[in-house]
Amino acid sequence: MEERFRQHPSKIIKVVLYGPESTGKTTLSKQLAAYYKTLWVPEYAREYLQQKWDKEQKTCEPHDLLPIAEGQINMENEYTTKVDSLLICDTDLLETKVYSEAYYLGYSDPILDKYALQNTYDLYLLTYIDTPWVKDDLRDKPDARENMFLYFKNTLEKYQRNFITLKGDKKTRLERAIHEIDKLLNHD
Repeated sequence: MEERFRQHPSKIIKVVLYGPESTGKTTLSKQLAAYYKTLWVPEYAREYLQQKWDKEQKTCEPHDLLPIAEGQINMENEYTTKVDSLLICDTDLLETKVYSEAYYLGYSDPILDKYALQNTYDLYLLTYIDTPWVKDDLRDKPDARENMFLYFKNTLEKYQRNFITLKGDKKTRLERAIHEIDKLLNHD
């Protein structure tokens, strides 16, 4: 049963956009995928939770986290088979784990914990909070951005993930991300 949360083995380079809400992750995912002529894996939680909001006017609840994690990794595994060398991921299970802990008093389902830590990526692009916060149905913590950023950063450090922090305008972030991804692609 738990296997449905596992990454499929792959030799491609995987880069994750990672950070608090409304920090430009989706925008940068799309830009990077266009630049490298590859695919980007959207954030499954956004679609899942928007449908829930439209139907029930409810936000994420603890019982939603495993279906979100499963949907995310299923998309990632599917997209992995469709690219040759690089996949851009708008999020990962470690981000889901962070949100679970932040919203539910430190709680994260043990299955989510296991696979959030077991699944691997070549580079995390941690997006800083120097972008304007944009309200929508799902975003709800404009005043907690700094604390959330620190939580995300501390998590990457705690689990010794390879990451860089992206700050500045869209052009600056894109250029820095390309520079770091090129180093991975040219490492062979």
